[in-house]
Amino acid sequence: MTFKPAEWPRKLRSQEWYGGTSRDNIYHRGWLKNQGYPHDLFDGRPVIGILNTWSDLTPCNGHLRELAEKVKAGIWEAGGFPLEVPVFSASENTFRPTAMMYRNLAAMAVEETMRAQPIDGAVLLVGCDKTTPSLLMGAASTDIPSIVVTGGPMLNGWFRGERVGSGTALWQMSEDIKAGKMTQEDFLEAEQAMSRSSGTCNTMGTASTMASMAEALGMALSGNAAIPAVDARRRVMAQLSGRRIVQMVKDDLKPSDVMTKQAFENAIRTNGAIGGSTNAVVHLLAMAGRCGVDLTLDDWDRLGRDVPTIVNLMPSGKYLMEEFFYAGGLPVVLKRLGEGGMLNKDALTVSGETVWDEVKDVRNWNEDVILPVEKALTSSGGIAVLKGNLAPNGAVLKPSAASEKLMKHRGRAVVFEDIDDYKAKIADDALDIDETCIMVLKNCGPKGYPGMSEVGNMGLPPKVLKKGITDMVRISDARMSGTAYGTVVLHTSPEAAVGGPLAVVRNGDMIELDVAERRLHLDISDEELKKRLADWKPAAEPPASGYDKLFHDHVQGADTGADFDFLQGCRGREVPRDSH
Repeated sequence: MTFKPAEWPRKLRSQEWYGGTSRDNIYHRGWLKNQGYPHDLFDGRPVIGILNTWSDLTPCNGHLRELAEKVKAGIWEAGGFPLEVPVFSASENTFRPTAMMYRNLAAMAVEETMRAQPIDGAVLLVGCDKTTPSLLMGAASTDIPSIVVTGGPMLNGWFRGERVGSGTALWQMSEDIKAGKMTQEDFLEAEQAMSRSSGTCNTMGTASTMASMAEALGMALSGNAAIPAVDARRRVMAQLSGRRIVQMVKDDLKPSDVMTKQAFENAIRTNGAIGGSTNAVVHLLAMAGRCGVDLTLDDWDRLGRDVPTIVNLMPSGKYLMEEFFYAGGLPVVLKRLGEGGMLNKDALTVSGETVWDEVKDVRNWNEDVILPVEKALTSSGGIAVLKGNLAPNGAVLKPSAASEKLMKHRGRAVVFEDIDDYKAKIADDALDIDETCIMVLKNCGPKGYPGMSEVGNMGLPPKVLKKGITDMVRISDARMSGTAYGTVVLHTSPEAAVGGPLAVVRNGDMIELDVAERRLHLDISDEELKKRLADWKPAAEPPASGYDKLFHDHVQGADTGADFDFLQGCRGREVPRDSH
């Protein structure tokens, strides 16, 4: 792609606030001067907002204040004027009912922050799962020049000589407790080993996946995704990104120039190659909607079906993000995709170069971490999109984290009406279930939970675990953590709470799953299904007020990204009116 930079110098949007001698200019400029800024900083140089998702209650992003100082240094060096701006930070491990419920709220807040304030460009300082898509959604909605800097993953966890992957080990060990394979004391001892440094999950969970998606989309500098949080090179990346955003403003290099259909296709294929999180599906669909790019679940299936998973990381493989970085990180994966004809090589990046120019000369330093194609974890690693009478609008499954023997399976449904019903029944030895059954969880989608929580990877019944069984087919309208694993069908759409077919599944119904054929079928007649749907009534009253009501009334289905219906498309950078 050929990008033609804007002419420089030119008047910047920040000069509408700070340039000139009018009463309004003095009003805006004078108040900011109380921070000790000299007058010549307002002379037309680019004003860069550092949108920082730091919070003590977002531990993955707990080090971003220090990283922001390196970003500032880069901006100063390039002749810009950096101003740090705190923005909404949705923490994956503290927000209830789920951080996903607040992704759209965060994106709204970021969009309005960017548009309403005197910034010419933005550094999106992110890390924890929802902070990356929410800031990218906001940036896409304003189309102000923006660059992503992620906080980076934690160092490897180690427990008794074994790698401990954050999140993945939690699911494994909690199942081992129920199976009687691990003591509670050992579990508590392992707790600190899971999180031994600043940073996001060190597995290929959602945080690392979305960092990889930002880089694959071209919205971060090459190599950004995998550098550990505490590695000095993470600080160098932050400083270089600070320098780069100043030139991006001068060139008027915008998100719409970078986040094209070509770029989204690259990201989808990259997700398959890295064994990335199923959460990337809803986030990229939402981001594409903000960009005005036509992206659907069918694109996910079409583009990912033949992509081999070559990154040997938990939860699909055995290594962690630290080894991924040492092996060469995402640039090596992008090069492999390019060599295999699976990369749109001329897609533009925030560097001003094409993605192929950025990666064509990199080397793989560890072929046990980034595998040769002939040794791939799975030859078809992309997200599988399933359809049928149980999921007319689609459902997703991650093949690289599933059990091969269960990819084609017919089983008896054991139904849980909601997550509370599941919790009440799952440990009861009287529950009529065995490993051949299919666990079905309802009312955990965008409207149902509300917010679409990460409960789709339901823990197996203890009486099944004690038989040595570690996986069963599970189906829901929920999400699951990117650190989780198993033969888990997610995002079933339409969701149960709006009367999708999932809502009328009954105990004892037979369900057929055939991943190769992309089929998810409830084995009842069309007439019976129609009758059940006609008799269906909502399980709960909709919320009457507050953000709950806004969310319920306007959230779309998982199959289109679970964004709000009134936030589609780019609304631009212009302020509707000026009150001064």
